[in-house]
Amino acid sequence: EKYGKENVILSDIKKPPASVLQSGPFVYADVLDYKHLRELIVNNRITWLVHYSALLSAVGETNVAMARKINITGLHNVLDLALENCLRIFIPSTIGAFGPSSPRDPAPDLCVQRPHTIYGVSKVHGELMGEYLHHKHGLDFRCLRYPGVVSAHTNPGGGTTDYAVQIFHDALSTGHHECYLRADTRLPMMHISDCHRATVEFLHAPDSRLSLRTYNIAAMSFSPEEVAEEIRKHVPRLNIVYKPDAARQT
Repeated sequence: EKYGKENVILSDIKKPPASVLQSGPFVYADVLDYKHLRELIVNNRITWLVHYSALLSAVGETNVAMARKINITGLHNVLDLALENCLRIFIPSTIGAFGPSSPRDPAPDLCVQRPHTIYGVSKVHGELMGEYLHHKHGLDFRCLRYPGVVSAHTNPGGGTTDYAVQIFHDALSTGHHECYLRADTRLPMMHISDCHRATVEFLHAPDSRLSLRTYNIAAMSFSPEEVAEEIRKHVPRLNIVYKPDAARQT
């Protein structure tokens, strides 16, 4: 609505639902295909590049080689193209970029990170590469560390905070949810509409107002136990079993 639907081009490697096709231009784009990405940028006179392609934490741990290709090689492809074509570029990071030794409640924008997943490692790499290219070559790189993003219209994609979406589906369908985190694990979350709004506002912020290239962003924090209690007020039959998974719990 803000830019005109013909001026925002969505891309993926999968055919999107009809609602996406009807909302504006859509193209096939593989982040590992450098030549095709360059053609799309040049032919469509792209000025802003928003790069969301990544294998998330849980999925990445099951296929580290593929996660390296998509999360790191794909990252370098879009950074190089942004630099080559004088694009402004936004690449989200994640709370998964922090690790067990990171300070909490809240974590500052600048601190020790040391993540324990390939997803987190690749996002720290992206933050540092973007900052390096900004200082070395003037690239307009911007990054927000997203919390868990909650949406009723998007299926879980393999991240640590996926339970906060899946538990609602399970409550309505089977009344049973198996949680891969401890009951008291509090993580930052945000509704997708707030995430979209915050991202657009960040993209429009004058460069002179930015003291950093990467910032934390959050709206609220809750644990699986807390969200389960709220859901039971509406779906009393919900039963939840906790089976912490070491990869996601860290």
